[in-house]
Amino acid sequence: MTLGVQRPKPIRLTDLANPVFPEAAQPMREALAGYGSILQLNSEALLAAAAERTGLDGWGDDGFRDRLDVLTGSLREETGLSDVGVAVVFEQLVGNLVNRLRFEALIAEHPEIEDVEIKRPIIICGLPRTGTTHLHNLIAADPNLRYLPYWESLEPFPGPGEDESTRRDRCSTGLDLVDTSMPEFKRMHDMTVDHAHEEIQLLANDISGMLFETTYHIPTFAAHYKAHDQGPSYAHLKRQLQAMQWLRGGTRWVLKSPQHLEQFPTLYATFPDATFVVTHRDPVEVTRSMLTMIVYASRMACAQPDPAKIARIWFDRANDLFSGCLRDRDVLPVGQSIDVRFTDFMADEQGTLSAIYDLADQPYGDDVRVAMAAFTAAHPRGRYGEVIYDLADVGLDPAEVAERLSAYRDRFIG
Repeated sequence: MTLGVQRPKPIRLTDLANPVFPEAAQPMREALAGYGSILQLNSEALLAAAAERTGLDGWGDDGFRDRLDVLTGSLREETGLSDVGVAVVFEQLVGNLVNRLRFEALIAEHPEIEDVEIKRPIIICGLPRTGTTHLHNLIAADPNLRYLPYWESLEPFPGPGEDESTRRDRCSTGLDLVDTSMPEFKRMHDMTVDHAHEEIQLLANDISGMLFETTYHIPTFAAHYKAHDQGPSYAHLKRQLQAMQWLRGGTRWVLKSPQHLEQFPTLYATFPDATFVVTHRDPVEVTRSMLTMIVYASRMACAQPDPAKIARIWFDRANDLFSGCLRDRDVLPVGQSIDVRFTDFMADEQGTLSAIYDLADQPYGDDVRVAMAAFTAAHPRGRYGEVIYDLADVGLDPAEVAERLSAYRDRFIG
């Protein structure tokens, strides 16, 4: 008789307002704090650091510079960064700028990249906790499709003489820092070097998108993002996909991001032949778990996280996303889009996948099923244990959440 693997018991996160870091994380945090204490978090320092690390100076469209100024100002004045947070965001932004320089250099050397076709991508649009990650990883396991692994999302374009293993090793080192500093994060969102990641990471190379909001309290930058047309940044995203496809192959992408919910017109204009998969779950359940995850992750950068403040801000942003979906869902053509409810997906995984593949006109043969089954066996759901979510832990009332999001629930959940 084979015994199943014992999974850790569910836990409740009791240190959201006063984070307790494992002893093993202290040396890394002390080193980062020392580094962060001497950094200047402004556009000039970031641009200079990226240029020095690459020896490049071709930035492409200069529109990103204004966004960088707004972002760095917001980070300095609104976020309440610790010295560790300064170090983390400085390296994150230098990484985005390095990616931009390497991308522009690659395009200049190989202009034929602009002719690469991004054909009929499958794009998953849904908030965290609606089944998007599991669905994304299952479809990404299909050997006939191209996905964005986490290591490649961080460094899509290699430096001189670098191979894939070098970038994978750096990704692994970064994940070690996350796992050591936030050991319970993997209960909510398991991140590995090869897991399918979101193209929102590529949008950040244009200093645009919602990625920065997920980690830092930056209302001024968020308002700037919401007030500006995202068409140029989505076009930049598509050009990056062209370059990545030219570098590592693939013919049909599977993509995913919650940001797309409030950008359906822009998304459809950028990828007019895509198949769009829109995921839905009871908004109270989504908000309950998503906000806890975001508050927990804020400890990496904030000197003193305020769970109620962070949760209130992200409740507003979640409402933006739910409302965007409600407003613009019909922009996505009926013949190219499908709505997937979380409960239906959990009850009939194979039926859901079959319906998506049928709509996308993508073969769903035995090879695909075997690959998906192998992924599921290697990554069982809940293998690290669960988190007990309670909106009261982040200062919100479930009745208020339900009332505010009732229009979305009525249409998509019933």
